[in-house]
Amino acid sequence: MEEKQAHIRLSKQDSAKYAILPGDPGRIDHIKEYLTDVTELAYNREMRSISGYYKGIKVLAVSTGMGGASTGIAVEELHNIGVEYMIRIGSCGALDRSIHLGDLILINGAVRDDGASKTYIEAIYPAIPDTRLLMATIKAAEDMKFPFHIGRGRSHDSFYTDREEEIDAYWSKHGILGADMETAALFTIGALRGVKCASILNTVVEYEADLEKNINDYVDGDCVVKQGEANEIITALEAFVIENKTK
Repeated sequence: MEEKQAHIRLSKQDSAKYAILPGDPGRIDHIKEYLTDVTELAYNREMRSISGYYKGIKVLAVSTGMGGASTGIAVEELHNIGVEYMIRIGSCGALDRSIHLGDLILINGAVRDDGASKTYIEAIYPAIPDTRLLMATIKAAEDMKFPFHIGRGRSHDSFYTDREEEIDAYWSKHGILGADMETAALFTIGALRGVKCASILNTVVEYEADLEKNINDYVDGDCVVKQGEANEIITALEAFVIENKTK
């Protein structure tokens, strides 16, 4: 029997070519709604996993928890069992006034303002997605007519520093569309390991809006951001279908 990875608790016999990576373990239940023949695999710490099929393609869904450190562990261990493509579906705060609740942001590059990616390689190394997989997410979002934006994001390690408004204003001024905590680690570690990665972010906080109120609305089921979550799941799954057809 294959040895299980230390944190995701999966082995090569559980693997699939494609994996969708939410942060929140609870989001796995929402992903299940779009898959057939679903199998619950493991739930260890913040890392919950299932496998299933979407339009005949086997897909893993594995939660990574919050932040680049736990995301990096998930990427490493999924790579160890043979996963080749990973798409993050996460939430973000917008840094551009034209982006509204429930809009998707398809990240074409991330500011590495996190700690995890910097433990791997110098900060001048770019955090960018796989080009073809990014293009597949764009086509999927276009085909489904979802509201989306394409641009740069910023990954960071805390929402609660003493300079958050100043920091957000700085990056907004310099063309960053949104902020999350995981994309830079995903792109950097994935690239170093030869994994093809992309990141789709659902806007749950508008720029200069009340963070606590917007997050609470999301958790309590605000219909706009919940629709954005459904849209990003579908976009990721359809992107895998598009990519699989090119093989």
